[in-house]
Amino acid sequence: MVSTSPAASGIVNIAVLVFREGLECILVLAALTASFRGKESRYHRPIIGGVLCGMVATATTWEIAVRILNDLSDNISALALQAGTGLLAIIVLLVVMNWFFHKAYWTGWISLHNRKKQEIVASATHGRNVGYVALGMALLGFTSFYREGFEVVLFLQSFRLRLGGQTVLKGVLLGSLATLATAVLTFVIHQHLPYRKMLIVTGIMLAIVLLVMVGEEAQEMQLAGWLPTTRLPHLSDLLPSWAGSWFSIFPNVESLASQFAAGALVGGSYFSARRLPKPSRGTVVESGRN
Repeated sequence: MVSTSPAASGIVNIAVLVFREGLECILVLAALTASFRGKESRYHRPIIGGVLCGMVATATTWEIAVRILNDLSDNISALALQAGTGLLAIIVLLVVMNWFFHKAYWTGWISLHNRKKQEIVASATHGRNVGYVALGMALLGFTSFYREGFEVVLFLQSFRLRLGGQTVLKGVLLGSLATLATAVLTFVIHQHLPYRKMLIVTGIMLAIVLLVMVGEEAQEMQLAGWLPTTRLPHLSDLLPSWAGSWFSIFPNVESLASQFAAGALVGGSYFSARRLPKPSRGTVVESGRN
């Protein structure tokens, strides 16, 4: 028996989002700390401190976002607010998917952190203040975490407005447990995980979540009066009830066309990325410990 509860599908989608962003954070942190040996092992502490600050900043951002949306709800209808936040989340998710497929994802963000790390370590050998080096490492840890945390906060607002805080909390806990398990294997047990393959799998799952979010957004925009609804009665008889709850597939032209357009954008991004020169194996090995 397939559960048709929207909350159940929401928990799964939220968990996928959180785990996907957490996995990327682990990948960056693994690249930063992979070369720390001997005396350089002391740099682990400021990076951990930066990550902890990133967690606090993410929680603060969540509170600010919730207050802003709660204040807006006094002047904007609930349906319009859900449609607006959902549209923002989809735009951010499309950008994330584009980063994922393109070379810039592998070489840009990770290589930037590696270059900054090398510059900071080099400055220590030239007599720079120890506090300066520690601060630099802490900032690297902070940005590694907070970038992903900020994206998650944006994603989850539409889920919170639609499904409630309890559902969001359950999804976040599930995704966080998977992320924590991966982090323990990486940094405590020192297992060399297949990060690239894991990112590809979670990237595919994220693409499915994107299509679900687009279907939900189209429905919310229709309920808010922003989109017309052209029903397809024959398709309605063919679709099982769980298709709407789990995959947001609804028997109307606007919803299906929106999902098709989103799928075309993601597919176009993927195939255009394949035409670009691939990053060298060494870059990915150093960054991802493949």
